[in-house]
Amino acid sequence: MFEFLSRFVPRSAVVVLLMLTLAAVAGFAAVSHLVTRFSLNQQARGRKLYAQGLADLNGESPQRAIQELQAALVCDRGNSQYQLSLARALRDAGRLDEAQSYLESLWQGAPDDGTINLALARVAARRGSLDDAMRYYHNAMYGVWHSEADENRRKARIELVEFLLQKNANAQAQSELLALAAFLPSNPDLELRVAELLAQARDYPDALAEYEKVLHHERHELSALVGAGQVAYQAGRYRTAARYLQEAVNADPEDSNSRKLLTSANMILQTDPFVQRISDAERNRRIAAAFSRAADRLDSCAQQKGERLGPAAPESAESPLAQLYDRWQATRPDVRRLRYAGETDLPDVIMDLVFQIEQETATECGEPQGADQALLLISRNREAADR
Repeated sequence: MFEFLSRFVPRSAVVVLLMLTLAAVAGFAAVSHLVTRFSLNQQARGRKLYAQGLADLNGESPQRAIQELQAALVCDRGNSQYQLSLARALRDAGRLDEAQSYLESLWQGAPDDGTINLALARVAARRGSLDDAMRYYHNAMYGVWHSEADENRRKARIELVEFLLQKNANAQAQSELLALAAFLPSNPDLELRVAELLAQARDYPDALAEYEKVLHHERHELSALVGAGQVAYQAGRYRTAARYLQEAVNADPEDSNSRKLLTSANMILQTDPFVQRISDAERNRRIAAAFSRAADRLDSCAQQKGERLGPAAPESAESPLAQLYDRWQATRPDVRRLRYAGETDLPDVIMDLVFQIEQETATECGEPQGADQALLLISRNREAADR
């Protein structure tokens, strides 16, 4: 038998090696095919699990969604989209440490990716970490975006501003908003949003400028009229406030807040002796009325605190209210000299005392109402009131 086989099986080493090589190649090809098939099957299963996970997230089943996204990532470990979506799901479920771990792994491979930095910023915001949130939001703003880069950067900055306002970091919010406004496209909706955020950050002059941009495009936009009137009022620009608030009330008579501010703005303009376009006689009448009103306010505040003013109460002579009352009495004869044109500085002297009385009584007895409130508000921004 051996002699029979030897006639058909070559004994050459080269031939034997070639046959073994061919067998090995065939084996590797078969294994490779099986591995590829397995990998494709796993990827297909991962896609199915990923789709299910997203559906469960939208269907408010976060825990099941997390399990499905984790399984999808096991099927396709190199899929950064699965990892990013899983991190977002973990973040929304409050599992911040796990979310940050996945995101930092992604960040190591793409530190300038805007989407990854935005996700990290949101985790930091959930933690309440101001420094980390600002760092990652800025990375997102100046990072790489694969589509709609300008819009995504604007959204990231607005999101940062909203977070800063939640943390009462108004100064930082104002800086971010001014940077945003400087490169804002001509878009009334964006301008209106920036104006609203500036108002929340208490940057009333810049908020007014943004509202007026909106009104330049859409003159009767009610939200912009209301907003412009409110921020002008807060900025102490009562004539501007009255103009916008009157338009707002005309457009919506049921707007009680705008009507209230309009009434206050008009009272201020009717009380302020320093507004333009009034006669000397009217100016003097307003000063005398304010002087008399300040005395009544001083007296009512003293009664509220249980003090007695004047010679009948020497024990209170050192109190701020008593000192102001003495000054009021000493200034009283000067009011009669207002009609003389030569007394050029007398209106300022009298009104300075009136303003001091209103400010001190507000500190001692709380914010006033009516004419006293008007005088107090004028005192806080005398130069801007007529603008």
